[in-house]
Amino acid sequence: MKKLERQYNLFNNNDLDFSEKNLLQDVYIQKEIIKEWQEKVINHQSPFFKSNYKDVTQPSLFESISEELNVTFNPIQLTPLPLSFWRWPKAMHQGPAVYFVMDKIINSEENIILYIGETISAEKRWKGEHDCKNYLSSYSDTLQKANMTPKLNIRFWLDVPIKTKERRKLEQKLIQTWLPPFNKETRGIWATPFTSQIS
Repeated sequence: MKKLERQYNLFNNNDLDFSEKNLLQDVYIQKEIIKEWQEKVINHQSPFFKSNYKDVTQPSLFESISEELNVTFNPIQLTPLPLSFWRWPKAMHQGPAVYFVMDKIINSEENIILYIGETISAEKRWKGEHDCKNYLSSYSDTLQKANMTPKLNIRFWLDVPIKTKERRKLEQKLIQTWLPPFNKETRGIWATPFTSQIS
């Protein structure tokens, strides 16, 4: 909890405009600050998108699966779905998956991965409570207050290990590579202002 509270200190008070109505709850972050934050994430992730990140599927993660899985991988090639996909009458994806929550930056060809997760059940994971949903809501609200439009989507990678332990190893490798800002392991790296608004 202290880590999240400390994140706001990385933004100078002059960089934040506070509404008079509610100093604590209605925080406005200037468009320039948001763009600067997005640019830092893009600068890290962009080379992986451009090179079709290799070596995410090391054979050691797939003890019972052939080494043919050691291929290039790019989350952009996965089908984007709206975050409300779980409300659809028919499930698009089922079974074990690693999923990527992404935003396509408007007026740019750039994408950023905001969150990476894993699940035993792709059709059920996004239902109900999820910390990332709160961060995405705060992110969307913050962008809209700054007259920016988020273009959020979720993508499921189904060609992953069935065994939870192996799938989690893969998830951690992806998190350590892409450094998505809404994962708990990486929030401190990006000084993510959107997660600071959530207590």
